[in-house]
Amino acid sequence: MDRVTATPAALEFLAEIVADHGPVLFHQSGGCCDGSSPMCYPQGDFRVGERDVKLGEIGGMPFYISASQYDTWKHTRLTIDVVPGRGGMFSLDNGREKRFLVRSDICRI
Repeated sequence: MDRVTATPAALEFLAEIVADHGPVLFHQSGGCCDGSSPMCYPQGDFRVGERDVKLGEIGGMPFYISASQYDTWKHTRLTIDVVPGRGGMFSLDNGREKRFLVRSDICRI
């Protein structure tokens, strides 16, 4: 079962980014600042770590989370949404006046 889903607005925004950049992947790390936002990278530009966990896919694009963040969020289901604002500095949503946002709810495993 995928542990990540996306709102229709996020899927539409993702389609715009994919049209401009080709296939992408998402990575959710921990920490502050940009690390607390889901980051969107061209596939091949971000090296997924051997301990990163693939939560599933949104819009056909893989979504990974760092192992330490997964341990904290392992009882949640993530929903990727889009809101006004700036994306992370190196994320493909930067400079588009919209950014991806993670919403979560508790789930049973």
